[in-house]
Amino acid sequence: MKWSAVVLAVLILGTAGTGYLYYRHLNGNIKKDALNLGDNKVAAPTPNAAGQTPLNILLIGSDARDTEENQKLGGARETFGGPPLADVQMLLHLSADRTNMSVISMPRDTLVKIPKCTDPDDGKVYPATQGRTMTNQSLGHGGPGCTVATWQELTGIHIDHFVMVDFAGVVSMADAVGGVPVCVDANIHSRTSDGKGSGLKLEKGTSYIQGEQALQWLRTRYGFEDGSDLARAKAQHMYMNAMVRQLRDNATLSSPNQLRRLAEEATRALTVDPGLDTVKKLYDLSDELRKVEPERITMTTMPNRYVGARVEPTEDAEQLFRLVREDIALDGKDRTKKKTGEKASADPAAADDEIAVQVRNGTRTDTLAPAGGRASTVAGLLKEEGFTQAVADTDGSWSEDRTLVRYPSADLEGDAQRVAEALRIPLSSVQRSTDVSGVTLVVGADWRTGTDYKAPQRNDETPKSAEALNGADDKACMHVNPGFTW
Repeated sequence: MKWSAVVLAVLILGTAGTGYLYYRHLNGNIKKDALNLGDNKVAAPTPNAAGQTPLNILLIGSDARDTEENQKLGGARETFGGPPLADVQMLLHLSADRTNMSVISMPRDTLVKIPKCTDPDDGKVYPATQGRTMTNQSLGHGGPGCTVATWQELTGIHIDHFVMVDFAGVVSMADAVGGVPVCVDANIHSRTSDGKGSGLKLEKGTSYIQGEQALQWLRTRYGFEDGSDLARAKAQHMYMNAMVRQLRDNATLSSPNQLRRLAEEATRALTVDPGLDTVKKLYDLSDELRKVEPERITMTTMPNRYVGARVEPTEDAEQLFRLVREDIALDGKDRTKKKTGEKASADPAAADDEIAVQVRNGTRTDTLAPAGGRASTVAGLLKEEGFTQAVADTDGSWSEDRTLVRYPSADLEGDAQRVAEALRIPLSSVQRSTDVSGVTLVVGADWRTGTDYKAPQRNDETPKSAEALNGADDKACMHVNPGFTW
């Protein structure tokens, strides 16, 4: 849904203006909001040898029913005028060298901790959530800037921009594009006996969809595979990939009226951060996105597991986030490149004896009981190294495949890295996490015995649980649940 707006900026906005007044008119169409409403910031990546840095853009689909048009398209009359939900969230990562692009979708019902956010318009403070709640509620905590803050807290990934679009924006953009090919492996009608569903009705095979039908495809849950948000994310990936291929192949957008209409719809559909609030800024961004060929685009879904009717990130999710943080392509085609050194924090560490460290025993696995006394043993090692405030936490039960050092906020990153350095734990195992209140060392299943830590061999492969889809795959077809065929 959001990709259409960004891609159209790629192909349209740079050539659509016919004069300064029209340029100002298009700029006036674009809505803007603050980038990050949270208190904590994540440092931008260090430039590579060529001085290039990656770009991370959060794409948000809002279910706002704040206008008659959005109400008509979205249904659910009881939610009219209520807080909007970020029902589609995708992080687009453009590599520093502009050779590849990765996209991570987060299911809307992922359980996360939403940080404290402050609405810049009225100064209203939304306290951090007590415990975990669905990630889509972050949009109602002051705007898209809180969704950005939530992503940064969870992933440790610096986010440069966001692009948001609502129901009406999706329809207008899809109409302007002129049709995108999608495929289903059986006839589908997304409608339950009690009236739920998107209403999507397609015949088996490939169909070109646009307008309201495109919105139906992007919103369909009932009828695709198991009827979950995970299946919906897969359908969205197929649509976005197809749209990219369609726009790149259709280089004959020569009609001035068509170009003007596309420019109007693209700019009206968007809410962006101040860094993207003009046609010129959008065009500059889109010019960067154009450099990536479809075969170097990888769509993924954040690996997750069910918690009741909701989901939570798994260890594979952290692997995926790390690959993005370290600018490693998810398609695996640059793993032979020489890896750069691990990035040291710009935050200076306190003296060793001033760093409070909590040590947890996370050696329990699915098949092995926790190794006894590991928290106390490693806390003792730290004390021998001069970390006199290291203590063993024996009040809980944890399980981690590998040893990690976690810290809650940017001002403790240097301290966390210093702890890792003292025990020869790689900096890639130092992670920011809202699940801890201070520097916390979790002794993982890779360190069940001994006093010398030996880091396992790095694994830079994209987890299979991310269900990667290549942007050049034009054979992908959504599986239809037999209960929704006709």
